[in-house]
Amino acid sequence: MDAAPAIQPQRSQPPALVRGLGLLDSVLLLVGGIIGSGIFLTSGQIADELRQPAAFLLVWVAGGAISLLACFAFAELGGMFPEAGGQYVYLREAYGNLPGFLYGWMMFTVGGSGTIAALAVGFAEYIGAAIPAAAAHRGVASVLGFELTRGHLVSMGAIGLLTAINVAGLRRGAVLQNVATWMKFAAIAVFVGLGFVAGRGDWSHYTSPSAMAPPTSMLSAFGVALIAVFWAYDGWVYITWVAGEVRQPQRTLPRAMVAAVMVVGAAYVAMNAVYLYALPMNAMAQQTTIAQTAAVALFSPAAARWMALMIAVSCFGAMSCAILSGSRIYYAMAHDGLFFRSLARVHPRWRTPALSLVVQGCWAAVLALSGRYDQLFTYVMFGMVLSYVAAVAGVFVLRRTRPGHPRPYRCTGYPYLPALYLLLSGAWALNAVWQRPKEALAGAVIVLLGVPGYVYWRRKQEPNSVVP
Repeated sequence: MDAAPAIQPQRSQPPALVRGLGLLDSVLLLVGGIIGSGIFLTSGQIADELRQPAAFLLVWVAGGAISLLACFAFAELGGMFPEAGGQYVYLREAYGNLPGFLYGWMMFTVGGSGTIAALAVGFAEYIGAAIPAAAAHRGVASVLGFELTRGHLVSMGAIGLLTAINVAGLRRGAVLQNVATWMKFAAIAVFVGLGFVAGRGDWSHYTSPSAMAPPTSMLSAFGVALIAVFWAYDGWVYITWVAGEVRQPQRTLPRAMVAAVMVVGAAYVAMNAVYLYALPMNAMAQQTTIAQTAAVALFSPAAARWMALMIAVSCFGAMSCAILSGSRIYYAMAHDGLFFRSLARVHPRWRTPALSLVVQGCWAAVLALSGRYDQLFTYVMFGMVLSYVAAVAGVFVLRRTRPGHPRPYRCTGYPYLPALYLLLSGAWALNAVWQRPKEALAGAVIVLLGVPGYVYWRRKQEPNSVVP
């Protein structure tokens, strides 16, 4: 009689991410992540570059339209690779491990973490403006010669709180950002509606150009203004980073990205139309906190405090979206063995990449405390747009190298619309290098500093292999 076969013990599967985000969650995640502080701060800089009311409004439409072209391409890529990491995955699949890693490196060191830091500092600044007792620049203590202020404590506290909420479960983080986004919608609607109906504005501002000397080239000035516009629209890619937690991602991702960019574009044009109704181009060009200045002009000095609170809420919600989404890039890199392995662990109870969230939060807090996040972020904005260009070009590459790969969504207008995006963004990149050579060079250096890290992790992954 044959012996009974030995029973092999079953290995328990490690915990995995949960697909818990629906279409509405995805749209609100994107809208909440895109509308941060940019729309409340950058319009003055754009007015200073363009100086013509029509061009000032047109650049916001153009930025949304160009972003929409990229969304169509990203929707195809998201349907092909519906997993955590988004753009990191697309660049890896199209070009290999090194380009994907360098994108992730850029996002961890500056791009994603710098966004969180900037939003945290903005939140602290505007909470201090709305609530004098929390004034951001009041000193608290001196540590080794470094002056610690209330703003530092508030910004780091906000990062810590939102990180903890997102560690404790996907739904908790999603509910928080949904509520913050609806509050943001309501505040923008009230500001725009009351501004046009009851505000003390002047329609003549729409036909009065700036009295300052015109730029040497309107086309070049338009390109420079797009730098700030792209920053204000940045965030539409967030949903691809969390694709591993989206229900029916092949259907949800395209719909969410297109809907979110259109909603945000409408909100941005409406907000800038109110700014222009409140202030002439000359006055706009001299403002940094243009939303508050416009609120005072339309209503009263007391409105500045209300607007500060509105911007603080906007920053808080956008920071939550950035924290939730960005951590999935580093989780995906670690899962591939191209980052610290521990960051690929999913918490067994909360089913979130807990350590990736914590490490991201710690580094963002360091950037916020250092005060260098804004300059660093300016450096890598050029690289971030180039990464979008590379990903869109990846659609062409993958159509050739993987023609049989399932594509639940095929890029709208292929090959013409993605080619148009490459043409427009490529021209913008060349203009940015010409107009801002130092910033472009500094951004390239930051990205290339990741090469030794890539070599280290590849050798650790395969000790006896030659690093490609």
